[in-house]
Amino acid sequence: MASRGVLPQILTGRLNPRAPSLLARASPFRSQSALPPSSLYYQRHTPLLRRRYATARDNNGAAVQAKDTKENVEHEDAANAAADAASKDTKSKQAVLDEASSSSASSSTTTLNETNDWETNVNLNIDSFKQLPHANFGVNQFIPFDPEFREVLKQIPWEFRAPIRYAFAYGSGVFPQSKSSGKVITDEELRKIHPKAPEGVKRAQDGTPKMIDFIFGVTHTQHWHSLNMKQHREHYSALASLGSGAVSYVQDKMGAGVYFNPYVVVNGILIKYGVVQLDTLERDLTQWDTLYLAGRLHKPVKILRDDPKIRLANQINLLSALRTALLLLPPKFTEDELFATIAGISYLGDPRMSLPTENPSKVKNIVGNNMTNFRRLYLPLIETLPNLEYNDAGATERDWIWNDKSLNLVQDMDPVKRGNMVRRLPKAFRSKLYFEYQKKFAIPQLDFNKMMEESQNEDAISFKRRQGGGFEQRIASDDPAELRKQVRSVIKKTINWPATTQSLKGPLTSGFKRTIRYLSEKMDKYRQGRDAENAKTATAEDKPSERSGVDSKAEMK
Repeated sequence: MASRGVLPQILTGRLNPRAPSLLARASPFRSQSALPPSSLYYQRHTPLLRRRYATARDNNGAAVQAKDTKENVEHEDAANAAADAASKDTKSKQAVLDEASSSSASSSTTTLNETNDWETNVNLNIDSFKQLPHANFGVNQFIPFDPEFREVLKQIPWEFRAPIRYAFAYGSGVFPQSKSSGKVITDEELRKIHPKAPEGVKRAQDGTPKMIDFIFGVTHTQHWHSLNMKQHREHYSALASLGSGAVSYVQDKMGAGVYFNPYVVVNGILIKYGVVQLDTLERDLTQWDTLYLAGRLHKPVKILRDDPKIRLANQINLLSALRTALLLLPPKFTEDELFATIAGISYLGDPRMSLPTENPSKVKNIVGNNMTNFRRLYLPLIETLPNLEYNDAGATERDWIWNDKSLNLVQDMDPVKRGNMVRRLPKAFRSKLYFEYQKKFAIPQLDFNKMMEESQNEDAISFKRRQGGGFEQRIASDDPAELRKQVRSVIKKTINWPATTQSLKGPLTSGFKRTIRYLSEKMDKYRQGRDAENAKTATAEDKPSERSGVDSKAEMK
């Protein structure tokens, strides 16, 4: 009962939500000593920063800011190194596998099965990239893209003096969801969205300028917002007038743990950025307690700043998405079906998909225009699973990875192997699935509790070796249609409430004006998608009738 009154007291000003000790330590001074002199940021901004913050009265604050800047540079450098490794050789299947599955490109002794042993004893208690399973671990998460656009996106986090440890850009503003239209827009049309967009943004968005979405992973929510509100008060709604305590409470205690500031202009580019605490992000990636953030990372994103723990957690997340999709698919399927199933996981329980606020063809568009990106993201993981393989002659060609043709795959439906997949699902998600099957199989509660206790051989740090037992094999042997129904039900239950509350807090965090604008644009996308689908249906219906008419004339002759 006590916790129920915390938020009202904060909102009415009866509690002081600020943290003076933290604010006193933080200075707006950004030390540039840690930035590489060759960096674009250094060249563009150092003179301005020196002019503005040449006198730092609080030496301790300057030291803290210098430490934050140094760590920001390290996290960006890690992302740059991984992205460079991902773009060295993208021609052959083996090259991609070597990048993401071996500690050395020249190693001939390391096999895929050996490198996948990291999953049997995952150690999430790491704080250095050197502690990852091998040098190129997780490189598949880094999608090569236009260097100029990449440089533009990298500069966005540098415009925030509050420390950002992990950052990625995502969505249709980064990965177009339709084929190139060849449309040329005027500067005036571009400025309606991006007031002063660089050429790289204009080219990457292919004649359809859109707001660019970011997620920022931070260490301490309230401290981050207190710093950011001092620098960018205009990014926030009226909620910020109550202080960083109210903002961080709404972020961490409501919805999925993300606080969005939409429709803000940074470096002449219109962006939306969500702030999430790294612990919240890691938990969702490894346990799927909300699937709100994990679902976004099921799809290709552009990682701008990296974190070792999050890279490791996201590799677990991607494997979990692949295994879940396999439980939803038949023995034979195509890449289109696999990637659409993966991309659709996070939309199954999203209330926006049942309202006229999302394009009904969203998932189809995401996969259809990003086949090669999905393939690069999941190919090394597909190769590690013993019950999944390509069954297509096209997969033997040297350059097939960047061919957007959908290939065929097959999976082994052996109950033992599929039972192992069930056992390796994320903990929170798996518990919900077990509960559903306890009811379906009418297992007495005492027997079920005993069975669960015997299977609890994992803790918060180490997963250890997880083999599916009789219960998991029984789940895997269920009628495929019934298994799909149960898995889909659990996905919906996992996502529905966090996604709903996340949407409901939109007016509070974004303000009513920006929320109405956002909903209006979403509804426009829904109408456009619906009209496009109706047009396709009408065209498909017309063709048979036309053909029928031709055949009739031929018969009359």
